[in-house]
Amino acid sequence: MIKNYLKIAVRSLMRNKIFSFINIAGLSLGLTCCMLIVLYTKDEVSFDRFQVHKDQLFRIKVTLSDSRETRTLGSTNAIHGPSFKAEIPEIKEIVRAQSNTFVTRKGNELLSEDVLFADNNFFTVFSMPLVAGDPGTVLSNVNSIVLTEEIAEKYFNTTDAVGKTMELKIGDTFEKLVVSGVAKKCPQNSSVQFGAVIPFELQVVRGWTDKDWLGFYMNTFVLLHDKASYQAVIPKLNQVFKSKSAEEIAKIKDFDQKINFSLQPFLDIHLDSEVSDLRNGLGRGSSAIYSYILSGIAIFILLIACINFVNLTVARSLKRAKEIGIRKVVGSQRKQLIYQFLGESFFLSFVAFVFAIVLTLAVLPTFNELANKQLALSYLLDSKLVSGYFALFLVTGAVAGFYPALVLSGFSPAQTLYNRTRLTQKNYLTKGLVVFQFALSVCLVIGTIVIYSQFKYLTNKDLGYNDKNLMSFSLGRGQSGEKYLAVVKEELESMAGIEEVAAFNGNYNGTLANIETGKMNFGYIGVDDNFLKTLGIPVVRGRNFSKSFPSDPVQSAVVNEAFVKKAGWQNPVGKQINFEWKNQKLTVIGVVKNYHYASLKDTIQPLLMTQDPNYGLSTLFLKLSNGNTVETVKTVEKIFRKYVPFMPFEYQFEDAKNLKRYESEAKWKEMITLAAMLSIFVSCIGLFGLATFNAETRVKEIGIRKVLGASAASIAALLSSDFIKLVLVAIVVALPFSYYAADTWLQDFPYRIVISWWYFAVAALLAITVALLTVGYQSIRTALINPVESLKNE
Repeated sequence: MIKNYLKIAVRSLMRNKIFSFINIAGLSLGLTCCMLIVLYTKDEVSFDRFQVHKDQLFRIKVTLSDSRETRTLGSTNAIHGPSFKAEIPEIKEIVRAQSNTFVTRKGNELLSEDVLFADNNFFTVFSMPLVAGDPGTVLSNVNSIVLTEEIAEKYFNTTDAVGKTMELKIGDTFEKLVVSGVAKKCPQNSSVQFGAVIPFELQVVRGWTDKDWLGFYMNTFVLLHDKASYQAVIPKLNQVFKSKSAEEIAKIKDFDQKINFSLQPFLDIHLDSEVSDLRNGLGRGSSAIYSYILSGIAIFILLIACINFVNLTVARSLKRAKEIGIRKVVGSQRKQLIYQFLGESFFLSFVAFVFAIVLTLAVLPTFNELANKQLALSYLLDSKLVSGYFALFLVTGAVAGFYPALVLSGFSPAQTLYNRTRLTQKNYLTKGLVVFQFALSVCLVIGTIVIYSQFKYLTNKDLGYNDKNLMSFSLGRGQSGEKYLAVVKEELESMAGIEEVAAFNGNYNGTLANIETGKMNFGYIGVDDNFLKTLGIPVVRGRNFSKSFPSDPVQSAVVNEAFVKKAGWQNPVGKQINFEWKNQKLTVIGVVKNYHYASLKDTIQPLLMTQDPNYGLSTLFLKLSNGNTVETVKTVEKIFRKYVPFMPFEYQFEDAKNLKRYESEAKWKEMITLAAMLSIFVSCIGLFGLATFNAETRVKEIGIRKVLGASAASIAALLSSDFIKLVLVAIVVALPFSYYAADTWLQDFPYRIVISWWYFAVAALLAITVALLTVGYQSIRTALINPVESLKNE
């Protein structure tokens, strides 16, 4: 029996090649999308689960709140971890981790590496396997360093690097650290990421750590005892902090911040949207919403493919009506016919599944690039994944074949043998499914247009300063950078090809100070008097810093409009800002227009600029002329190496840096575009199949119409009209859902586009055009058939 069913299934596929191709192609694409998303989601949920102590591992986080704002950070200070461990018995171990960038030397070549400072129990608490070295002692010597295999190969051309020395620039001199261990490359599904690790004790010995309870700049991880409840530990963290920090807080006048410590489960870090500052040994953060969106898209495309299968199978049911009638006459039961047609569905799904696996392997490199992953079937090929794929195969075969099997097996033999079966002309389910699949396609097209428009907005919006031809580089941190600042700046100012030169402290830091109405948090940067001119930032009130006012470095400040607004000042020039913590008062001499110094995914925050001589300036901004940029950069590098020979010359252009901030949106733009194209393609091949079958069933009607004088154009319009009506209904259904989804996605952007009516008009026009082209081709082809050919056979 099974052999007979299989033989009939193969014959049916071969006899109806176009429809078989449409079903297999659609299902293959849908299954490919699902396979890729299963890989993606499996990778997302597998993050950090290889850690042996995953259930007892936590990161300390802190929430800072006052009357104006609340912030949650995943950061602590060096003193927090050891103090909590000493006072709270449930804490078994603590690990502090802080990243730093060091200049390294490989022969005569200068390089730059991100190095992680970590406590000496780092490799016993975290399951990061070593290929050489003892996890318990590998960081016990302050002059030791652990490298990953990748970094060891980079510096020593071998992974057998234990005992070799690596030179790091610490201060103004290069110091040799001995390689005490080599670690495997960090797994791709690990939140802990590093290339090199050195003992945190080195910071303690050199006096680089501070003992302030109110500082937050490094990660501290906590390993609890097996039976300890982390919820019970949280109140104890705050109790210890309250008692230990009381003296320090008492020294700050009118301290109004509320500080609360808590514990973040280590397994929550990867997908945590509240505390997303993955630094200091952490990386590869993501959001659960990505998995939801991709899963939704994959399910949509697979649904469309299954809808095509159902539509075409039901539509072609009349062609098999006599076969079913004969089978019933000779004794076939209905359940046998259901088994037969379900078997055919599973056979076709199996063929599609095989093609889907091949297609998945072919497109996986492209998908990895879009999703910023390193996925491979072999990497995630485990029993659960195989079971998941098998379940996907069963569900697809059942969903695609169940309804057609019920319909076909229910035909009356008397009706079928007398050609009295009528189904396709008034099949409301078929029409409803066409509407559903095109509605999904229209939603994806509108989503693509919205994402494209928002990305264009983000990358073209006026930032409040001119980032074109604006180059920056650092002379090094601390005194080494400040030492040559003046002379390097003087040489650069005299260079052809450079219009302006300005100095900057290198990054945007946060601080707080007193104003008339109380304490206020804001950004704090150090600049020279040419900073605003070089970046093209206009002063809207007061004046800029000037050498004509010798007191500016110690007495003056320039703020942005956001600062003025938050402070509630009507006349900001002349207002005082009291930095009690460093016993300094600054007077506002000017207000600059708001400019986006951070991503457009963040609102512009209050910012204060100072020329405080204690705030070292070591980064230079160069405004280059339009011309030979390559030669100008080479000349700048020569000047840099003349004064700073022991650092690699690393520079960046601000426009490229700003564009890089939206890499995620760029990837999603490409991914949603691809999904929209796939959904339209799958929908159209299904529509093509239905149009072909519709034309076949009406071939005699068309012949009679032509004999009676109907034109080919009118016949083509007649054949197309039914499908175009369905597409129009799909558009009407899709519009409100599309608007809601687009508006919800845009809420995450403080600076965003306004959803315009033309987004929906373009999507609707595209859907109608594609449907017309798909159906119109077959309709015109049918309308041109000679009526003699269509009417000569009964």
